[in-house]
Amino acid sequence: MRTTLVEEAALNENPQDLLRVYSRVSWKDLLALTKPRIIALLLLTTLVPMFLAGPAAPSGWLILWVMVGGFLAAGGANALNQYLDRDIDHVMVRTRLRPLPSKRMQPRQVLVFSLLICGASFVVLWLGANLLTALLSTAGIFYYVVIYTRLLKRSSTQNIVIGGAAGAIPPLVGWAAVANEISLLPLFMFLIVFYWTPPHFWALALMRQKEYRAAGVPMLPVVAGDKETHRQIVLYSVLLLIICTMPVFLGLLGPVYLVLSLALNGVFLWQAIAILRQPVNGNIWRLYKFSLLYLALLFLAMGVDGLFYSAPKAVADFILRLPL
Repeated sequence: MRTTLVEEAALNENPQDLLRVYSRVSWKDLLALTKPRIIALLLLTTLVPMFLAGPAAPSGWLILWVMVGGFLAAGGANALNQYLDRDIDHVMVRTRLRPLPSKRMQPRQVLVFSLLICGASFVVLWLGANLLTALLSTAGIFYYVVIYTRLLKRSSTQNIVIGGAAGAIPPLVGWAAVANEISLLPLFMFLIVFYWTPPHFWALALMRQKEYRAAGVPMLPVVAGDKETHRQIVLYSVLLLIICTMPVFLGLLGPVYLVLSLALNGVFLWQAIAILRQPVNGNIWRLYKFSLLYLALLFLAMGVDGLFYSAPKAVADFILRLPL
C-alpha cells in the first residue's frame, strides 16, 4: 500500500522531511479545520451583544479584535475536535473528507495548529478587549473540547444538551468585551443558544443517525429512537419560546424584539410539530435549515430592538465581574 508524504515523514521522523511536509500544507486545509461556516453564526451571536452592552456603539478596532479573537478561539476548538475525533471521522459521509480522515494532514500538524490559534485567541482578546473576555472564550474552548468532545459525545445521549453550553458562550464574550462584566441580558442570550442547540442538532442527527450509529456516537435518535427524538424537539422548542420571551417581561428587551421573537418562535415550533405529526425527511431537513436562519434573525432582532428601547437602570444593575 502506498503511503502519503505526510505518513512517510511521520514514520521516518526526519526533521527535513517534516519541515517539507509542514510547508506544503494547504491554507485551504487549515481553514477547513476551523469550520468557517459554523463560525460565522457564532460571530454574529458575539457581535450583536457588543452593541447592546454599552451606551454607545463599540469602536471599530474593538469589534475587529473581538471578531479575530473569536474566530481563532472557535477555529481552534473546532480543529481540536477534529483531532480528537480522527478515529471516527472517516466513518461518516459528512466528515470523511476533512483534512485528517482524507490524510491530507497528520494529527501532529492539526494539534500544533489548534493549540497555536487557541493560544493566539487568548492573547488577542486579552490585549484587544480585556481579561474577562479572554477567560470566557478560553472556558468555551475547554468546555467544547474536554466536556463535550472528550467526555460526553461518545458516552451520553445528553451530549448535545449539556455540551451545547460551549456554543452559548459567544454572547457572553461579546458583552464582556464592551462592558467588562456580565449582566442579566447576556445570561438570557446564553440560555437562548443553549435551548436552541438540542432541536437544531437532533434534526441533523435524525438525518444522519446511521452514520452516528456506525461511529458509535450515542445521539438521541440512535439510542431512544425517532419518536422520542421528535417529542424532545417539540419540548425544547416550547422551552426555547419561553426563554426567548422572558427578557421582555423582565424589562431587558422591548416590543420590537417581542413581535419578531414571537414570529420566529412560532415558525420554529410549527415546524417542530410538523416533524412530530409527519416525520418525513423533508420536514426534518426544513427545521434544520430554518434553525440556522432563526438564530441569526433572533439576534438581529435584539440589535434592532436596541435602537428603540433601553432597559431600566434597576434591571441592568445585576452584574458579574472579575474581582480586582
